Amino acid sequence: MSKVLSTKENLQVLYEDNHIIIVNKRAGDIVQGDKTGDKPLSDVVKEFIKDKYNKPGNVYLGVVHRLDRPTSGIVMFAKTSKALPRLNKMFVNKETSKTYWALVKHEPPKKQDTLIHWLRKNPKNNKSTAFPNEVPDGKKAILHYQVIKELDNYFLLEVNLETGRHHQIRVQLSNIGCSIKGDLKYGFNRSNKDASISLHARNLQFIHPVSKENIDVTAPLPKDPVWDACL
Repeated sequence: MSKVLSTKENLQVLYEDNHIIIVNKRAGDIVQGDKTGDKPLSDVVKEFIKDKYNKPGNVYLGVVHRLDRPTSGIVMFAKTSKALPRLNKMFVNKETSKTYWALVKHEPPKKQDTLIHWLRKNPKNNKSTAFPNEVPDGKKAILHYQVIKELDNYFLLEVNLETGRHHQIRVQLSNIGCSIKGDLKYGFNRSNKDASISLHARNLQFIHPVSKENIDVTAPLPKDPVWDACL
C-alpha cells in the first residue's frame, strides 16, 4: 500500500477509503491551523475530498494525530465521525505501529538501543528538555532506534516510539549526541535549505477500526540527494 494513489496541489494521498484518508505531509506544512494563519493540511485535504467527490456543503475531517511542522511523512485523518473516536482510541492504546526515519550526523553510541528520558516542555520557546531521571512536570518518554544504513556523511536511523511526547524523537536523539540533520532547535549546526528537518514518518500499520483489515502504508521520502542515498 505504499503506492501514491493521487497527487493534487502537492497533496500525496497514500491510502483512502470511506472512513480514512492518509497523506504524505511535506516538511513545512502545518497539520491544523495555528497562530501563523497559514493554510493547514487539514484544509487542503478537505478541499481534495470536496472536489474529488463533488460534495456540497462542509466536508467532515477529523485530525487523528499530528507531525511537527518541519517534519515530513504520514498523517492520517478520519473522514467520518464513526472512525474518529475509534482511531483516537487506537493511538492512545498504542494499537498502531508507526516507524520514523531520521538522518543524523554523528554515529550513535550503540547500533540499536532503547532511550528513556523524562521530558519537560517549555511553552515559551516551544522546546522540550530531556532529563535522565524523573523531574517535576516531566513526562516519561521511551523510544527504540537502530542504525539501518551508514551513508558518506550521515547515519540513517529507524525509530519506533512507545510514547508520543512533544518533540520526542528530536530531543531524545539530541540528548545522545545525534541531533537530526537540519534541526537547529536541538543542536544541529546548520539548517536544511528548505527549513525542513530530516525526520520522516515512514510507515504506519494498524487494524482498520471499521473493516478490521490490516493496513500497512509507507510514505515516499522527500526529494533530496541525501534521502535518495538512503534507498
